[in-house]
Amino acid sequence: MRFFLDTEFNGFGGELISIALVPEDESAVPFYSAVECKNPTSWVAEHIIPRLDVEQVTQSRLGDQFAAYLIDDPEPVLVADWPEDIAHAARLLVIGPGLMKPVRNIRFDLVDPSLVSSGTGSAVPHNAYHDALRLRADVLAYEKRMAP
Repeated sequence: MRFFLDTEFNGFGGELISIALVPEDESAVPFYSAVECKNPTSWVAEHIIPRLDVEQVTQSRLGDQFAAYLIDDPEPVLVADWPEDIAHAARLLVIGPGLMKPVRNIRFDLVDPSLVSSGTGSAVPHNAYHDALRLRADVLAYEKRMAP
């Protein structure tokens, strides 16, 4: 199944704060979790932290939750519109040198945001869950427009 991915992180190149996967199938349960950001940039403290709307867990717990969410899908495809979202998702699967969570056949699909964006922001900007919902809506609408 395809999952639409969004993350929030502590400034450019910063550590992960929150991650969301919204399934293409609207009847499927989405994934949304966050970790504590101990030293947020001022922009992050103002625009992201107040919008988390989820209990924060440890980085290790987040990795466990993320892998558990994906484990039953034999070929998950994570669709993102920013490379750093993919990097953060992939890092959650690493548990040590040469070791990763038991998720196999995962694929990442990076879409061009300028092509798929409706120009409409999410219902709650800078919230990974709401931004992933918007990404799903935009990509599916784009694909519908491009279908023969």
